[in-house]
Amino acid sequence: MSTIHSTMFSQLADKSLFAQAQAYAYAYMDASQERHVFPHAADLAALSAFDEPLPKTPQDGQAILEMLDTVGSPGTIAQTGGRYFGFVNGNAIPTAVAARWLSDVWDQNTALHVMSPTVAKLEQVCERWVNQLLGLPADTTAGFVSGTSIATMCGLAAGRYALLQKQGWDVNTDGLFGAPPIRVVLSEQSHGTVFKALALLGLGKARVELVPADDQGRLDPAHLPELDANTLLILQAGNVNSGAFDDFETICAKANAANAWVHIDGAFGLWAAASPNQRHLTAGIALADSWSVDGHKTLNTPYDSAMVLCKDRQALTAAMQATGAYIEYGEQRDNMMFTPDMSRRARAVELWATLKFLGADGVAQLIDGLCQRATQFATQLTENGFTVLNDVVFNQVMIAEDTPEKTQALMANVQASRECWCGGSKWQGQPVIRISVCSWATTEADIERSVAAFVNARA
Repeated sequence: MSTIHSTMFSQLADKSLFAQAQAYAYAYMDASQERHVFPHAADLAALSAFDEPLPKTPQDGQAILEMLDTVGSPGTIAQTGGRYFGFVNGNAIPTAVAARWLSDVWDQNTALHVMSPTVAKLEQVCERWVNQLLGLPADTTAGFVSGTSIATMCGLAAGRYALLQKQGWDVNTDGLFGAPPIRVVLSEQSHGTVFKALALLGLGKARVELVPADDQGRLDPAHLPELDANTLLILQAGNVNSGAFDDFETICAKANAANAWVHIDGAFGLWAAASPNQRHLTAGIALADSWSVDGHKTLNTPYDSAMVLCKDRQALTAAMQATGAYIEYGEQRDNMMFTPDMSRRARAVELWATLKFLGADGVAQLIDGLCQRATQFATQLTENGFTVLNDVVFNQVMIAEDTPEKTQALMANVQASRECWCGGSKWQGQPVIRISVCSWATTEADIERSVAAFVNARA
């Protein structure tokens, strides 16, 4: 046996390496609520220690972990605290983190049932639970992917396949050269990942039909063009800036009458359907054909957790399925039939753990809590003389000063304070500060402290 193999067997046997990692992780957790949200300049400069040549010989595992903690940990964002409000980034629920640790030790490849019966079962259970939470048809199919970017691409690929199949064209066999045209209709406020998915699928970013949005970023039904059976219509549950939701009941009714395919991009907003208090925002979503949603945003699973949901199982599997002499499809759920990848980690484990820990009532409480803290943020900012630009209907708050220069200066000062962190965006052509309340750990005191940071930054 080689020296490196002996070393690795020893690491598995004595467990000291894992105890060391556990100690570092616990220390990080203990400091997460009070540490500065963004690293100091010295911490960022220290990251240059990673700029070293590739070692020629094996290195000591404990020294590697020590370097990762002493150099790497200070350079991270305090996303697991309660005062990070950037990029709609969630904060992993403790039970889900623990479940992920265990599943990482399992190290399952979850492409086929024969590769991991446990994960195949958990995906099947999560599919049923998510359909129940969101009020989708019971036989809706779920594919578990890394993020909404891929989930959206999968939903649109299923729609592309179904629309062309109705016209007698097999896109899998014949491609898009000479294919019947597909119309793509979407809001001018659609997320950038939607346009990326359209580009990757060969449907183009420039040939789409853009529909004007209202002052909150909702697709305006009054400007919706006539739809037909060749139309791929894309709607939005949660505008990335304002948090606004499209009028699904009105628009989907028109699309259904025309036999168009409807996809709803619900990266963070689709979870509103799981709360009795927020469910009105998603009325009519069950009339769509496919949906994309993240677990790692509103639901607060660890990262690399999202779903494509599709009413037409055959369309999704036809768009995703791969073949090979070595691939053993069975009678049980084979996970790779519903996603573009084959080898992938067991991301459904932490989703299952999150849903089982929270239950339906806990999911609703989590969502309501985010909405309450966003409303508190907006209210207290307004009381301190800041201008809130959007109707706060979910977890997004937008503010701006009376000039673009002041807005940008305010954001820079807030970020420099490291008390909280918010990102910038553009709204109606002007810079704004976007506040996304996405962490289960955000308390009323965190909001008060963050509002104080805004007041001090303006001063």
